[in-house]
Amino acid sequence: MVVGDISTGTDVLVIGGGPGGYVAAIRAAQRGLDTTLVEKDDYGGVCLNRGCIPSKALITGADLAHEAGNAEEMGIHADPAVDMAGMVDWKDGIVDRLTGGVEKLCKANGVNLVKGTATFKDEHSVRVAHGGEGQGSESIEFDSCIVATGSRPIEIPNFSYADDPVIGSREALDMDSIPERLVVVGAGYIGMELSTVYAKLGTDVTVVEMLDDALPGYEDDISKVVKRRAKELGIDFHFGEGASEWRESSDGGITVVTETENGEESTYPADKVLVAVGRSPVTDTLGLDALDLEPNDRGFLETDDYARTDIDHIFAVGDVAGEPMLAHKAFKEGIVAAEVIAGEPAALDYQAVPAAVFTDPEIATVGMTKAEAEEAGFEPVVGQMPFNASGRAMTTNHTEGFCRLVADEGSGFVLGGQIVGPEASELIAEVALAVEMGATLEDVAATIHTHPTLAEVVQEAAENAEDQAIHTLNR
Repeated sequence: MVVGDISTGTDVLVIGGGPGGYVAAIRAAQRGLDTTLVEKDDYGGVCLNRGCIPSKALITGADLAHEAGNAEEMGIHADPAVDMAGMVDWKDGIVDRLTGGVEKLCKANGVNLVKGTATFKDEHSVRVAHGGEGQGSESIEFDSCIVATGSRPIEIPNFSYADDPVIGSREALDMDSIPERLVVVGAGYIGMELSTVYAKLGTDVTVVEMLDDALPGYEDDISKVVKRRAKELGIDFHFGEGASEWRESSDGGITVVTETENGEESTYPADKVLVAVGRSPVTDTLGLDALDLEPNDRGFLETDDYARTDIDHIFAVGDVAGEPMLAHKAFKEGIVAAEVIAGEPAALDYQAVPAAVFTDPEIATVGMTKAEAEEAGFEPVVGQMPFNASGRAMTTNHTEGFCRLVADEGSGFVLGGQIVGPEASELIAEVALAVEMGATLEDVAATIHTHPTLAEVVQEAAENAEDQAIHTLNR
């Protein structure tokens, strides 16, 4: 029996239960608004289910196995056996706990949860199609709506994710066995993270990239550190080559064919090919034709400083609202959207949004680079501290990379920072706080840091910018 269409109403409708959506829904409910969250898949979105969390779990597992098997210098001799299915089960357990936690938090805060796909009927209502045969649909009227539909992996010609040897990041996180040979298409942050995971687990990894270097968007001296380490792990890079097709080979695997701009072809043997060329916003399920609202040329819903789209009562947050596609950016946008709807004086400020890449070593950045500071009209001063001069880094046996601070020379205000090295994703929080609060180099340098810790590199970088570093040579 098909359940008939019913109609309900809500103050705030949130479409999508990922980082931006569930945070927005909880905050709206906390502000006393009747809030409904529609999610067609799993609560927590890509981040919790198929991205941030599961990938970091596998990175931790791969790191542990690799460290144990390569610690002879520390007097440790081991040959760990990796049960990939067991590692994936462990990862899935973490994901299940977190996604279940999101659902419980929403319910505890009074958010109405609806499973299904929401499509706009007009500017103040949607129809939600419930999954499964005979489940029917319902209409929901709203005063305000927050779109948080996220993004999906980009598919390239001749590499359909429906073909068994072709995988995206989702499938790469669920494999129950370790492939002997893996070709990775794309040397951005997703491709580099997963390449590192599988190289540490013993896979022969080949990376092909259309551009002329890995990790586009990061400064050369940062990407160079990561690329050098990746080569030490056995990862083979081929730049200036785009993947054109794949075909089955006589050994039971596949052959990936690439082509340069000049038409030169190369072939690489593999058992799987991971396509990691980026993500695109999901707007095609929304029925935007029912609204006077169109995505921009890149497919994003453009918003103002209050997360509003061109329609005042319709907001967009997270990946669907534009770069950078970061979960913590989505968190903030969701909070701002909910508070604006509640009539509070909230607004977005992107000057201190950190970003991290969980490669080996990690990369983390926030604020301006030196070049960006110069372009903005500042006279920047730069301080830098290498990890190979850090006692704590030495005791972890990870001394690659450096911490760099960028400040305005006249005022001393910290404008940004770039870290490549151990625990960079954790260390960047101090720099982000410095940028957000308007701290100076003197503030950072004068703050007593625990010894011995990796965090001391931030203090030393600040002192280096002022020509008074103790544990590294001054500029």
